[in-house]
Amino acid sequence: MPSPAASRVTRALRHRNYRLFFGGQTLSLIGTWITRVATSWLVYRLTGSELLLGVVGFCGQIPTMLLAPFAGVLVDRWDRHRLLVVTQVLSMLQSLGLGILTLDRLVTVRWVLILQVAQGLINAFDTPARQAFVVEMVEDRADLPNAIALNSSMVNGSRILGPSIGGALIAGFGEGWCFMVDAVSYLFVIASLLMMRVRRGTAHHVKARVLEELRAGFEYVSASLPIRTALTVLAIVSTMAMPYTVLMPAFVANVLHGGPNTLGMLMTASGVGALAGGLYLAARHTVVGLGRVVTYSTLAFGAGLIGFAFARSLWLALALLPIVGAGFMVQMAATNTVLQTLVEDRLRGRVMAFYTMAFFGTAPIGSLLAGVAADRIGSPWTIAICGIVCVLSGIWFGSRLPALRAVVHPIYIARGILPVPAVDTGGKTL
Repeated sequence: MPSPAASRVTRALRHRNYRLFFGGQTLSLIGTWITRVATSWLVYRLTGSELLLGVVGFCGQIPTMLLAPFAGVLVDRWDRHRLLVVTQVLSMLQSLGLGILTLDRLVTVRWVLILQVAQGLINAFDTPARQAFVVEMVEDRADLPNAIALNSSMVNGSRILGPSIGGALIAGFGEGWCFMVDAVSYLFVIASLLMMRVRRGTAHHVKARVLEELRAGFEYVSASLPIRTALTVLAIVSTMAMPYTVLMPAFVANVLHGGPNTLGMLMTASGVGALAGGLYLAARHTVVGLGRVVTYSTLAFGAGLIGFAFARSLWLALALLPIVGAGFMVQMAATNTVLQTLVEDRLRGRVMAFYTMAFFGTAPIGSLLAGVAADRIGSPWTIAICGIVCVLSGIWFGSRLPALRAVVHPIYIARGILPVPAVDTGGKTL
């Protein structure tokens, strides 16, 4: 019989649809992380260029930045369940194509760029649909913060296994088999989606034009101080986080003098920290105090990046990356939870599209800046500067907390998100 603490951590899994999604997506995400390691290593092996690492990351993310707001409008109109089935099938075909090209020795950087753009187009629809669909899988809204935290734990648990498996596959069989394993892994999440019992009617048929709905979503986000502030900090952190992931192969090769196994170890270390952060959030029984959590995690992420930038031994890097991973994951997931608990249902797809822009959409800017900066000042200094910017953004967000609490406190009371005793927190809802 599970302990009360364990039951609290996994309480969202009592919902059948979410349980199916959690299992299928976990296996699929392991394949996704294998592909991320393999793609970076393939590009660096083919070119030896830090700049092209940044360009490839840019091409994979720029469609999300450009299309996510429009995709959010369509997510609010369409059946999210069916949309996710389509995006997962398309993602499987993308990985399959990359695998076939690599195994047949036909792959070039141009092909990688084309397929990265294709995946970015898919993600522009998949990510806001996935975020908005969580509410439909978890019938009890009280379990929503736990489901979001478990989602993050799922991503980062797979992040622990994926890079290690990817590094071993690259060393033993080459990048092509990594992409093929990823293609097969999509079958599990597609199967889990098809097995769900979903109430139809989540799509909203409206007569307003797409641009009108887009403007309504933008005005809603702009008018909400807590949503606007949270998205701003998330965008800064996401932009600054991308350089260390994009430049990791170059850092491993030039600074730590390692190979694909070393790369896998470092990404796994970051994933261990991220998983621990996800479990911490899953164990929380209330949304009270998430503002402070966002502040501290942003500061920890920035400080960890600065330390990692100047690490010259593998063991020191392995000790610092769990801090980096935990800081980034907690900041991202806590922001997601705040947004999901504040947003109105009719605008959920659009707000989560702006979340997608802030989280994924700013990444191409970070990727491109990383490649250009590293080409001029080197990977370590590029990563260190990113860490400094994150520390400053954490300090700024912390200074805004009193004003944010004044806005969020009455909203949470009106929506009944917190029981009355928990609401009486001296004004410290965030």
